Amino acid sequence: MKIFVGADHNGFRLRNDLIRYLRAAGHDVEDDGDTVLLAEDDYPIFASKVVQSMRNSTDTESRGILICGSGQGMCIAANRFKGIRACLGYNRESVRTARNDDDCNVLCLPAHVLESSEANIIVETWLNVPFAGAPRFVRRNKELDTLGN
Repeated sequence: MKIFVGADHNGFRLRNDLIRYLRAAGHDVEDDGDTVLLAEDDYPIFASKVVQSMRNSTDTESRGILICGSGQGMCIAANRFKGIRACLGYNRESVRTARNDDDCNVLCLPAHVLESSEANIIVETWLNVPFAGAPRFVRRNKELDTLGN
């Protein structure tokens, strides 16, 4: 699975650490973030970049990871896009449920809350939990894509 990662200035350091970790673990990672720290950048730009990369990918199972200070802004921005089910990942249980029940395809991390080692554990959990595919979960995901239309 292809993993696209983006972050604003608040998530810049954690993004770099996470990309190194994921690549060392053998994951296929594309960095959709800035190459230099820019204190005035805006998180919606990076959310959009990651979502567009996922949409343009030939890997239909691609996923995105977005990082900002609280994780909330990235989550709000990513969820504006049809077909994106972004969750805020603050511990293993939150991402386990988001994957199992909601087929979450974008993980948003709070850089002001998590250390790199904690983020790595959360990301590994999120990557390894499959979507349960229960009929009620599939139905709800389809309903999400009709909201606001």
